[in-house]
Amino acid sequence: MAIQWWQILILTLYAGYQILDELQVYTGLAQPVFAGLIAGLVMGDVTTGLIIGGSMQLTVLGVGTFGGASRIDANSGTVIATAFSVGIGMDPEQAIAAIAVPVAGLMIQMDILGRFANTFFANRIDTKIEEMDYKGIERNFLMGALSWGLSRAIPVFLALSFGGGFVNSLVSVLNNQLQWLGDGLSVAGAVMPAVGFAVLLRYLPVKKHMPYLILGFVITALLTTVFGNIQLLGDTVGSVVEDFSNGFISMPMLAIALIGFALAFREYKRTVETPNVPTENSGITSNEGEIEDDEL
Repeated sequence: MAIQWWQILILTLYAGYQILDELQVYTGLAQPVFAGLIAGLVMGDVTTGLIIGGSMQLTVLGVGTFGGASRIDANSGTVIATAFSVGIGMDPEQAIAAIAVPVAGLMIQMDILGRFANTFFANRIDTKIEEMDYKGIERNFLMGALSWGLSRAIPVFLALSFGGGFVNSLVSVLNNQLQWLGDGLSVAGAVMPAVGFAVLLRYLPVKKHMPYLILGFVITALLTTVFGNIQLLGDTVGSVVEDFSNGFISMPMLAIALIGFALAFREYKRTVETPNVPTENSGITSNEGEIEDDEL
């Protein structure tokens, strides 16, 4: 069956909404499994939507955008794959491999474009703050949200309106004639995590807690090296000894997170038990931008 105009409209609106939900609304609908459910309901085949959405959910399970990193847009890939799978009768497994994953990967470029477009409105907000223009702050904040939504809504609308041939043609152009653009966006996306962590370290009380920063880095480096070498040794022995059962695993990120939580909790307890003596510098920001105390 052909994809109807009202189905294209609803799926386009959802594609624009899901990224805003992921960033600031937090209703939980910005997950591939929910994208598959909603697309399946709109297209009239919930089973196909859940199969595709569940598979894409497993693809991005545990993947985050920490430090401003861009990841594959599994939600948009799920929406487009579900629509085409139901619309043209494609097998769900084939739709995942042929449509969902490639589209999700291609949408990384749109995520980077959305981030760069949003910096324009962020700079305008800074200007409006200095001018004490509260209406201007609200207006530019909403315009920034609009750029995020359009970065998902426009590709989904074009793909659903012009069909799979348009998607294939776009991918071909980006991989050939406009390869320089795709490479440039990929480089920019690779730099974003470093920039994000640099901004984070600038505004965290790093100077005040420098021992914890050094300790966390050294513990992580040492344990990662030890676990990595043990796993490599186990793999090597397992390849030459037939009856050897290799049960070695690499160090899970959960262990590193728990070490960080333990150090943070210890510092929190120390801060709570220490009398809060007001000083001249409490609640202000240092000259270098580091927040020295809780402004609340």
